[in-house]
Amino acid sequence: MEAGRVLTERLLNEYIPSDSEDPRSLHTAMRYSVLAGGKRLRPILAQAAFEYCGGDMSRAEETVHRAMAAIEMVHTYSLIHDDLPCMDDDDLRRGMPTCHKKFGEATATLAGDALHVVAFELMARTGSIDVVLELARAVGTSGMLGGQMADIEAEGRAVTPGEIQEIHTRKTGALIRGSVRIGAILAGADPETLERLTAYGEKIGLAFQIIDDILDIEGDQTLLGKAVGSDSRHQKATYPAAKGLEASRREAAQLIDGALATFVEEEDNMLKWLARYIGQRER
Repeated sequence: MEAGRVLTERLLNEYIPSDSEDPRSLHTAMRYSVLAGGKRLRPILAQAAFEYCGGDMSRAEETVHRAMAAIEMVHTYSLIHDDLPCMDDDDLRRGMPTCHKKFGEATATLAGDALHVVAFELMARTGSIDVVLELARAVGTSGMLGGQMADIEAEGRAVTPGEIQEIHTRKTGALIRGSVRIGAILAGADPETLERLTAYGEKIGLAFQIIDDILDIEGDQTLLGKAVGSDSRHQKATYPAAKGLEASRREAAQLIDGALATFVEEEDNMLKWLARYIGQRER
């Protein structure tokens, strides 16, 4: 995972415009947010799926590496916008001032927009229209953006567990699922394997957000790099609010077990390890 993180950092540094190029203030804000650290889980999932499906490593630089950078840029753009005063109004991200706190709301908004554009340019340069479509679906109104809208509309009202699952599946799960599928598609996965990995991605994506909800209640702010208790302050729709902490822990564990069952009787691989990591993470 460390090797995947280092690779992702190199790719991001290479593909994001230099802060010595105009408009310098915009490029500086983009680089500040993207290069601030993080687990780089989504690009690592894409890389792991690519390798699991026997992707051509001699062409990785032109295919999955570009996709990895694009996925992380989209993820960072979503965080920049999520932190804005009109959304969650957060002051810290990855232990540092959020983009709008550092550069102002207008620059932060444009930095997120610009990362979105660069990401799709990179994804197009993989040469696969299928992965461009995959990313668009993961981000669009049936995915991350639709989930964010539903999340906003659910604030301050009672929601059912089914509604919360739908919000989490779209807001967070769609890009995680899409990351796995993008790696598999670029490797030329057969339909059966792609279907199995899609189910895996859906399970770990939902588990990831359930655990995020739990960490917002009982996580260590130093490890998380952001303030805890934000969900309750904003009266967010969360699994613990609807089902309680213990039931939420059980559901997350069941989802991870289900993801691992994708690889019944197979030797350990990176995708299995990443599922376990998501189930045990503390930040």
